[in-house]
Amino acid sequence: MALLDFLKKRSGGEDEMSFIDHLEILRWHLIRSVIAVVICAILVFMFSNFFVDDIIFGPTRGDFISVEWLCKIGQKVGIGDGLCFKSEPRFQETTMTGQFIASFTVAFVGGFILAFPYIFWEIWRFVRPALSDKERKGTSGIIVWVSILFFLGVAFGYFILTPLMVNFYFNYKLSAQIEIIPTFSDYLENVIYTTVGIGVLFQLPLLVLLLAKSGILTGTVLKKYRRHAFVVILIAAAIITPTTDPFSLAVVTAPLYILFEVSVALASKIERRNKLENPQEWS
Repeated sequence: MALLDFLKKRSGGEDEMSFIDHLEILRWHLIRSVIAVVICAILVFMFSNFFVDDIIFGPTRGDFISVEWLCKIGQKVGIGDGLCFKSEPRFQETTMTGQFIASFTVAFVGGFILAFPYIFWEIWRFVRPALSDKERKGTSGIIVWVSILFFLGVAFGYFILTPLMVNFYFNYKLSAQIEIIPTFSDYLENVIYTTVGIGVLFQLPLLVLLLAKSGILTGTVLKKYRRHAFVVILIAAAIITPTTDPFSLAVVTAPLYILFEVSVALASKIERRNKLENPQEWS
């Protein structure tokens, strides 16, 4: 029923457009999004050596900007050289096609990151006709905010989480006889998780905003479970952060909790506005 209501709103409340018509429109939005990803992927592929040597492998080097910063901060907070790189990691490939396939993975993931604002814009163009004038006004600038939050999440995962991950796993020793030489594909997979994944996770405030506007979630409910949310965020941060020192845990926990508090503020603002506009429903 919700899907049918959405499609009816897209067609301006009229039944002129069939379900197939809506699917056809959505198909072209998706096709244009894929074309944008492919174009950006081709650009990344053309400069694949730069992207692999300077971007992908950047967080594995001791002279990387955030690695040096984390090392200095770690020394100042009293954990010594725990966050400093003791050696430069080396990687290998155990299959003949490994590097060839990895080059396409780098290209398409890079293409997706670069094309993300356009992809969301295409999705928004499909959804926007179903919104009322008031809803459109209330969501003005959403493309900019979604893009900003996504790139902030990607930057946080790339500059902070990836160096922490590399430092921990290359220094963790189960036995002195074990030499750590992971495959490049394994490292690339982890980099994707800690960049694109965190970029998506940083959309939390906008998701809460949409739920609040829909009446599904309120600021009161979020405030009621604030302590529970902090525990959940702490557990999530402990899972995301491979290291065991309090500083690394705090580095990951802080931005996630800030995102939660921003979500609380947005939901509370929507709740107050709804109470002023429809006082009889809240009495």
